[in-house]
Amino acid sequence: MVDLQSILAEHRSKAKGGATNDKGGDGVLQIPTASEIPDIFFDKVIVDFKLSRIDILVLMYIYRRVWCFANLHKSHGISQMMSHTEMAKNLGLAIEDIYSALRKLEEYDMIRTIRAGQYFSRRYFSKEMDDLFGQTYDDFEV
Repeated sequence: MVDLQSILAEHRSKAKGGATNDKGGDGVLQIPTASEIPDIFFDKVIVDFKLSRIDILVLMYIYRRVWCFANLHKSHGISQMMSHTEMAKNLGLAIEDIYSALRKLEEYDMIRTIRAGQYFSRRYFSKEMDDLFGQTYDDFEV
């Protein structure tokens, strides 16, 4: 009987030159990034709100634009202008699914459309949780 360690010791990667995380194809190792999402999202929002996979994708896309990336309007909770078609392309979704998710998230008051493609996003996802954690928004009353 062959043991697992001897099989793994003989195994060679199919990638030339060893295994690298080369997404760009230029030989440079890509380092994964991370975004800070409050635990309340995982502990409360996913449990209490009936969000579909698409709703969560759209919410996280907007949330990351507002709270995790460089953003001059972060103190207002507002993202820079975004194209709906760009969002659909980046998320691999149909534009109709984007519009449906945006409407649902606005019904839950997690986001608000400021103007086409510009969104307000709550730091803690609901007014009650914003109040609980003392989150206010400079000059933007919601």
